[in-house]
Amino acid sequence: MNSHWVPGNRITLLENGEGYYPRVFEAIASAEKEVLLETFILFDDKVGRQLHEALLSAARRGAQVHVLLDGWGSPDLPASFTQPLIEAGVQLRAFEPAQWFLGARVNLLRRMHHKLVVVDGRVAFVGGINYSLDHLAEFGPLGKQDYAVEVEGPLVGQVQAFCRANVEGPQPTRGQWLRRWRASLRRRGVEQLTGEGALAAFVTRDNLEHRSDIERHYRAAIRSARQRIVIANAYFFPGYRFLRDLRRAARRGVQVDLLLQGRPDMVWVKRASELLYQHLMRAGVRIHEYTERPLHGKVAVVDDEWATVGSSNLDPTSLSLNLEANVVVRDAAFATHLRERIDDLLDTCCQRVELPTPGRLQSAWIAVRSLVVFHALRRFPDWTRQTAGRAPRVVPLTADSA
Repeated sequence: MNSHWVPGNRITLLENGEGYYPRVFEAIASAEKEVLLETFILFDDKVGRQLHEALLSAARRGAQVHVLLDGWGSPDLPASFTQPLIEAGVQLRAFEPAQWFLGARVNLLRRMHHKLVVVDGRVAFVGGINYSLDHLAEFGPLGKQDYAVEVEGPLVGQVQAFCRANVEGPQPTRGQWLRRWRASLRRRGVEQLTGEGALAAFVTRDNLEHRSDIERHYRAAIRSARQRIVIANAYFFPGYRFLRDLRRAARRGVQVDLLLQGRPDMVWVKRASELLYQHLMRAGVRIHEYTERPLHGKVAVVDDEWATVGSSNLDPTSLSLNLEANVVVRDAAFATHLRERIDDLLDTCCQRVELPTPGRLQSAWIAVRSLVVFHALRRFPDWTRQTAGRAPRVVPLTADSA
């Protein structure tokens, strides 16, 4: 793990679109010099149009605005949406544009899953919230539950340097963006790297140097846990070592609570997670299903001291294929606040999963089925990487191509 921890940050939790969008749109609209934005999904709906107006406002005042969209997650923005941005000087680019076959998108794997915003190098936003109406409660029963953080302090420079390196090409090396970060600190005369504020790290996952950095941060925190682990994650199907660490923590007396989807946006997600339930619960792990609406969060707290918020799920695509970005925080105040917000869901909107008592034949079938599916899903990303050596494409969008 080669993360660069920095103290002196202010980390603010933002919950759902109601907490996130006003802060992001206000920051972008007031930008003076630069806006860097990377997102998996941007739709031409109420939320997307609010972002559209904020980006136009920044660009028309002379700020340099760079927007990187995932080509699969945001495949069909109309020219009426993109052309005004391009004409205002916004640099729009698509990561791995969607490939269509018989009316369906077929290049699903290895997506750019970041949700990042940096404004003027003074504030950054990192999390799991896309730009679409389904992150607001007004969307109805399928409105997503999700989280992000607003960051102020030295860590902003790391996020900025990472996004700037992405302007030049996909998947910057850690050396590239850390060198940019240190250079930006020197230019701005930033000396306050000690003192009050949260200790935090910006941790990314790519398919080159840092394939397991986010997972390793999780596992290190789980192994060091003394009292309680709380994980709320939308798509939960981690690898053997991650599961082993959770089971060992529970067996040594740590209270381990998993908050998973009870009303999933995709049924197969719940079915896959259910294959792990007995394996975990027999070791003492407590599993809760969030039943109010779809859970889209990717957050965790350990011992009210360590916390993470970001884009990375705990499934094969996020841990082995997608480009992801999380903030990891060592700060008691922030970790306690996040844990209290998760506990509120556990107390009011979740159902505890009970360990079933199947017959002997049924138990044998469940064990065999789980073993086969588990290993097939975990091996799938490795098979994919071996056959997909091509570097991902990042394509500028122009008035003609949009």
